[in-house]
Amino acid sequence: MILFLINALKIIFLLGFLIFIHEGGHFLVAKLCKVKVNEFAIGFGPTIWKRQGKETKYAIRLIPLGGFVSMEGEDEESDHEHSYSNASIPKRIAIVAAGAIVNILFGLFVYFILVLVVYKNILIAFEATGGFVSSIFESLKMLFTGNIGIKDLSGPVGISKVVSNTTTFVNYVYIISAISVSLGVTNLLPIPALDGGKILFLIIEAIRKKPLKKETEVQIQLIGFSILIALSIIVTYNDIIKII
Repeated sequence: MILFLINALKIIFLLGFLIFIHEGGHFLVAKLCKVKVNEFAIGFGPTIWKRQGKETKYAIRLIPLGGFVSMEGEDEESDHEHSYSNASIPKRIAIVAAGAIVNILFGLFVYFILVLVVYKNILIAFEATGGFVSSIFESLKMLFTGNIGIKDLSGPVGISKVVSNTTTFVNYVYIISAISVSLGVTNLLPIPALDGGKILFLIIEAIRKKPLKKETEVQIQLIGFSILIALSIIVTYNDIIKII
């Protein structure tokens, strides 16, 4: 029972923290771009804690499997001077990309420090981090060329198992860094419903000098979201089969 609680806490902390810095990236860049943020929330479902700031409501919700930054004019029409829709395209791209970039930079920084502490040689830390980055690009290449299939992917269940199996602090921190980088890279893929998909829409808007019709964008987002949900179900099923 104690081991179960420890593993549960490790998983909740890892997911909660990585989501926090991801959404924190969106939030901080939105503030820097003077875009009005209505709510900054970690988790989904019922609110278990909230605080109303001068402009933004801060909240923690029951289910620690996500989070969001709700900006004025992001999903609705708004004439507010500091709405997301009134921000320039470069500013909107910076806001959307910020979460994934923070995850990537954080993961690489943690990995570098980890290697530096273990081997006490700064050159080895740079070399190892460079190899870490190369392995990520190689994995992406293998994914798009078909050398990695759906059966090789891991979802929340598979990740939870890996986290639960960590027996040392070093291993746990390494997993945090690896998942943080993976989360960031995945979110930047140009797939509708991901941050990369939103960036793609903004690039199209910049080229066309006008945004896509809202109905068209919503339909594409729904298709992308449906594909992601289906993929998540398949990956989760495979994870469970591997455990059984």
